Amino acid sequence: MSETPPTEIHIEVETRYLPEQSSPDADHYVFAYQISLENRGPHTAQLLNRHWIITDAEGRIQEVRGPGVVGEQPVLKPGERFRYTSGTVLPTPVGSMHGSYEWVTEDGNHFESPIPPFRLAVATVFH
Repeated sequence: MSETPPTEIHIEVETRYLPEQSSPDADHYVFAYQISLENRGPHTAQLLNRHWIITDAEGRIQEVRGPGVVGEQPVLKPGERFRYTSGTVLPTPVGSMHGSYEWVTEDGNHFESPIPPFRLAVATVFH
């Protein structure tokens, strides 16, 4: 991995709780997250791998590693954006995720872009 990323990948995350797929009585909370990746650098880059660290409210950690995202390894030219939606299941109503994506530029330079931590939480209604 290079010390200085040869290109900048901007990452935005939106999350939502899916009550229709969840069973709180069975400690089964389903969350969807939408990730937007934008190449803000000068080089074309292809996403090779993902690495997620998922933590529930009890501090239990699950790691997920694999090629691409949602079955794809998108190639982003400078200025291009790729958006996808995926999900995870937690045994608690609150948790968090963070990780990184591994990329390669057209000239074979590998780099990682960190995925900043984001919260997964069942919305609370205040009266």
